[in-house]
Amino acid sequence: STPTHSYLKMLYKYPQRAYPYSQLATESRRRNRLEPEYELWDTGLFDDDRYFDIFIEYAKADEQDVLIKVTAHNRGPEAAPLTLLPSIWFRNTWVWGYENYNYKPMLTGIASSMIEVNHKLFGKYKLYCEGADELLFCEKETNFKRFIDKPNRSPYAKDGINDYITRGDGTAVNPNHIGTKAAACYEKVIPPGESVTIRLRFTNYTNHEPFADFDGVFEQRISEADEFYDDLQKAVTDPELRAIQRQAYAGMLWSKQFYYYNVNEWLNGDPSLPKLGGNRRYGRNGGWRHMCTANILSMPDTWEYPWFAAWDLAFHCVPLARLDPDFAKRQLAVILREYYMHPNGQLPAYEWSFSDVNPPVHAWATWKVYEIDKQMNGTGDVGFLERVFHKLLLNFTWWVNLKDEGGNNIFGGGFLGMDNIGVFDRSAKLPTGGRLEQADGTGWMAMYTLNMLRIACEISLTRPVYQDMASKFFEHFLHIAGAIKSLGGEEISLWDEEDQFYYDMLHIPNGASILLKIRSMVGLIPLAAVEVLDHELLDRLPDFKRRVEWVLNNRPDLASLISRWYEPGKGETRLLSILRGHRMKMLLKRMFDETEFLSPHGIRSLSKFHLKNPYEFYVNGEVFRVDYTPAESTGSMFGGNSNWRGPVWFPVNFLILDALLKFYSYYGDDFEIEYPTNSGELMTIREAVVAVSERLISLFRKGPDGKRPYQNQLDKPDADPNFEGLHQFFEYFDGDNGKGLGAAHQTGWTGLVAELIEYVYAFRTERVGEEKV
Repeated sequence: STPTHSYLKMLYKYPQRAYPYSQLATESRRRNRLEPEYELWDTGLFDDDRYFDIFIEYAKADEQDVLIKVTAHNRGPEAAPLTLLPSIWFRNTWVWGYENYNYKPMLTGIASSMIEVNHKLFGKYKLYCEGADELLFCEKETNFKRFIDKPNRSPYAKDGINDYITRGDGTAVNPNHIGTKAAACYEKVIPPGESVTIRLRFTNYTNHEPFADFDGVFEQRISEADEFYDDLQKAVTDPELRAIQRQAYAGMLWSKQFYYYNVNEWLNGDPSLPKLGGNRRYGRNGGWRHMCTANILSMPDTWEYPWFAAWDLAFHCVPLARLDPDFAKRQLAVILREYYMHPNGQLPAYEWSFSDVNPPVHAWATWKVYEIDKQMNGTGDVGFLERVFHKLLLNFTWWVNLKDEGGNNIFGGGFLGMDNIGVFDRSAKLPTGGRLEQADGTGWMAMYTLNMLRIACEISLTRPVYQDMASKFFEHFLHIAGAIKSLGGEEISLWDEEDQFYYDMLHIPNGASILLKIRSMVGLIPLAAVEVLDHELLDRLPDFKRRVEWVLNNRPDLASLISRWYEPGKGETRLLSILRGHRMKMLLKRMFDETEFLSPHGIRSLSKFHLKNPYEFYVNGEVFRVDYTPAESTGSMFGGNSNWRGPVWFPVNFLILDALLKFYSYYGDDFEIEYPTNSGELMTIREAVVAVSERLISLFRKGPDGKRPYQNQLDKPDADPNFEGLHQFFEYFDGDNGKGLGAAHQTGWTGLVAELIEYVYAFRTERVGEEKV
């Protein structure tokens, strides 16, 4: 896909055998949580190559003139029938009972070659259907008879076309060729190894020869798309990596979706429909009646996860900024608008519970998108920063007021996106009573504070009054840094000196405080709380610099905790971090240890230490346990549908690598670390970042055995040339072997692999330049 969607192409592998619904259900019920998931591959559905490759392409001749091409290849050994049904329909708003939506539009068939589209708001369009066998029409109306035996509003309900094709029910479609849902029907029998192509055109123009320029337009748009990506990928010379990156970019662009959710209307129900029970009126998202969305958003995946998620969206915007920085900026700005953000400042988490709490990564993503936009276009969009900054002030205040439960700058927050990473469900009431102070919640907030500080500094370069806000966030950061070392002035810390690691702390009603010693991503998140300011920036912000130096001179107790302000780093930089050099080294020592966090394909979400040393916590005779589980979850927490107890997840990997680059910008090449731990090999922080990035990228590259780790020894992709080079960007990956897990099409934040490829090649190019010098 191009960013403007002037050209798009997708592939759907469609089996020739009946879909094995009952087989999947029966076998999945038989298996327990300790067994691997029963996948589509396991059913034999693609055996003997009995499937079609269906390529669907779109090309724009103009903004309101879209050409559509569908090419179906029979990969099987025998001729096989295929019914193609390119469809068009109206969203049913006329039954709601609202005056503004009561107009019913119309689709009308003209012979068997065109469907005329009439809508009072959008005017007239035409769908030209070259060579269609027939046009089929029904209404976009629920078939009540099918499930509650209630009379239908129309004899031609919305599954009428399905019933006509699969059951031969001629009474299910409208013989007058009118309706609000329609399909052009193409019945084909495709010989083995051959293909058929159908062509359509959707336009608001009347065209007596709609397919005369069809092939020419496609050739031009494909050429333009190739030219766009040739320029975007000019630094990436490896053909395999170029293909991986381009497919990742395409997945990001295909994952856009129109998202409409009027919470107030949803809770109240529609005027013309039966009244809803009280549970619905005060049910899910009942506290978000202000929320009314009608935007094109970047979804985790429009195929398997077609819903809005706030922290996913923030990560999506990083690779999207390479493709379309304006779209990325609009994405970050829109969910801060008053029709998304709660009046109290909370950002909506995701649609099944807007009140849950996602990590506060919005300011981080805002700064990343600003940097990428500035790099690509030469100037930074300070207006965008300022617009987002004002709204983030409200969200920051919500965090401080609500999630700092003890009033001591140590934060909770609940599950914070990492579903089952804790020994307890961190979004539920604790079985012990009391409260949980979270190392990641506090780390996230320290990071948030520094992100806001950096944004305020950038805006201050043109609007000096913002130096006051930079000072405010600097001082807030100092207080968080002090609190994470000693809670409320007590000699209690989230840092454990014995293990040299950060842990969550449980405060129980009897006054005791217990460190929950689970070596997880929770304890690595404090690495992300880092910022580096160079002397040129500080010299241009005299008020901020003066205030910083006053605070450090008058509160040396705090200054000593967080930075080497008076020890300039590379290029006269100044470091702000809750980690002094020793703690950073200790965290990196664990993180780069292959017996703990470092897997062959990235940083694990839970240390492999817990494979032989599970963590157990006893409450009232019940044991709560955390084991190293590198693949799918073996428990039921959060439905057991994702797992943060061992697998590799791209978003947190990317965030930590990004933070380490900031440490590198301060320490430079003179500071070396052992990578991997106990290997005896020393390298700079930046070289270690590149090495981890290459491990993440290796998930998609062919290994020495000719196989891609994320496919995990699947035979079909290796044996069938028509699977070669087709990548799926899974939700997360096995912490041992790299197998793709969860949603198979969630380019979403896994699309960050495109940015890692960009970074690795930038490093290589720079290194080659240094060698030439």
